[in-house]
Amino acid sequence: METTAGGEWAAPIKGTGVRGRVYLSIVFCLLSMSSVQFGAALSKPVMQELGSFGTTWLRLCFAALALTLFVRPPFLSYGKRQWFGAAALGTAMAAMTLCFFAAVERIPLGLAVGIEFLGPLTVATIFGGGRWRLLCPAIAAAGVLCLSWDGSAWVGDMPGVLFALGAAAGWGSYIVLMKQAGQQFTGLEGLSVSLLFAALVATPFGLHQAARGISLEFAFMTGPLALLVPLLPYALEFVALRWMKASAFGILMSLEPAIGAGAGFIVLGQALTPSQMLGVALVIAASAAGTMSSQA
Repeated sequence: METTAGGEWAAPIKGTGVRGRVYLSIVFCLLSMSSVQFGAALSKPVMQELGSFGTTWLRLCFAALALTLFVRPPFLSYGKRQWFGAAALGTAMAAMTLCFFAAVERIPLGLAVGIEFLGPLTVATIFGGGRWRLLCPAIAAAGVLCLSWDGSAWVGDMPGVLFALGAAAGWGSYIVLMKQAGQQFTGLEGLSVSLLFAALVATPFGLHQAARGISLEFAFMTGPLALLVPLLPYALEFVALRWMKASAFGILMSLEPAIGAGAGFIVLGQALTPSQMLGVALVIAASAAGTMSSQA
């Protein structure tokens, strides 16, 4: 393992095919971000009927069931440390997903993603190197403020912003815990067990909402959405985090506000004003600064 600052988060640097794994990790991250954002945009009709918590709970249940049947993890062979790691990761997954979709229900997708990105940027700030890295959160915060202003008024509401901040905390924790789970389990077993915990944690929040509006039609709609969010992104990120630093992962994911803004425009017709475009650019600039800082 690399022994730079935050070395315990470093990906292996020796062996054949390392560069190929890094490039593949980047592709996985891009696919993950696109899946999350377009899945979130396409979820609006279902959330209007089942509520954000009900929709999220159903998706987590579908994803956990599908991956468990596919992976068939050997539950009886796991030790206490593995169970604790999976439970912690599942809790972070549930918090991140529940809060994110509750935010998307209340504020524009681009703004929700911009606020949520403060989580991985914080991870990049903590585990990255370089004395200028502390400026990155300030740049990103300025970008979020620009995203919050449409040129004539502030967009969104306070509950939506608070949910987005909760998603940011969940996402930052998820990056750290996902890295650990990838080292404790074989293949996708850690992700499979963690998703079961995530579905369990989300049950008190989503079961009552889903029970009020569930129908066969919405059950069929939720199944494919569970593949877009959370199953495919989690699987792609689970593999990617085995091959790259947690700080590098957090920096790369900074493209998500731009992808979220694009998905919001294409699917939901949420156009950005010039000031909001500046906000997206500032968030991406924070990522560029973080990249140079982490390599310093």
